[in-house]
Amino acid sequence: MMLRKKSLQIQTVLYNNERARIIRSIKSIARAVDFAIHDQIFEKITLYYGDGSQQPVFTDQEIEKLNEDYGEYFEINYDCFESNLGSARGHNRLARHSQSDYIMIINPDILLAPDTLKQLSEPYDNLKQKVGIVEAKQLPIEHPKFYNLKTGETSWASTACVLIPRPVFEEVNGFDADTFFLYCDDVDFSWMVRLKGYRIIYQPSAVAFHDKTLSDHGTWKTSDAEDYYSAEAGLLMAYKWSRPDILKDIITYFENSDISYYKAAVKEFKRRQQEDELPDQVDSNHKIGEFINSNYGKMRFSL
Repeated sequence: MMLRKKSLQIQTVLYNNERARIIRSIKSIARAVDFAIHDQIFEKITLYYGDGSQQPVFTDQEIEKLNEDYGEYFEINYDCFESNLGSARGHNRLARHSQSDYIMIINPDILLAPDTLKQLSEPYDNLKQKVGIVEAKQLPIEHPKFYNLKTGETSWASTACVLIPRPVFEEVNGFDADTFFLYCDDVDFSWMVRLKGYRIIYQPSAVAFHDKTLSDHGTWKTSDAEDYYSAEAGLLMAYKWSRPDILKDIITYFENSDISYYKAAVKEFKRRQQEDELPDQVDSNHKIGEFINSNYGKMRFSL
């Protein structure tokens, strides 16, 4: 699958993000696109924003001005969702807007290095590999999950910054938006891609700056929504990926906890169970799903 002169849609989902940070991201994307066009990797590029904010981040006039400023690099499109669709459903909706050869998913605050697109594309030039997703290295905090230092192969890809062939995205029907709203949609998507026989590649030479907020102790600071949806997703992942043993342990731990969002997550899971809203189960032989020490795969270090 030689990646040369292909069309690309770069897409991101907004939710109450700062306009200045998004524009800073656009500037970095333009530089990376300039490099990729010069190297004849892509020839038609679209930058698509989907906005689930209560108040739109951009006006029509502001999008028009951005197109005037960056039109030589890409066309900027803007879809105001008028409701918070979540990450998975938002990206599925954006992906349906075009028929580009490749889809690049990034977080709104991502800053690309000038050669990030070039580096992300390189694994697709190796015809011996059946590559389904290529993930960039995040800075200043690299994701701690394990990857093979020789091949780059890893269990799953964080969609903070990834490049995906559209046929692969469509083969797995995109993200499971009926199950995952905010967290673990990328883990589940990666594992579904692996179920189809594709490899997930981590590409350290492809660099993306991801502005993470840290506590005074150097750990990630999470919002209330992140805390709840990560707990909910943990239950749903264990169920969907055929691990009743892990699901039982999580439910027991959550129910015996004093943490309110744990109890709320169990309540929601049981509601879905009673109303037959849980996903179809997969991977009964446990060939793909990796649940190791409360993580989805091996970790190289902890945060």
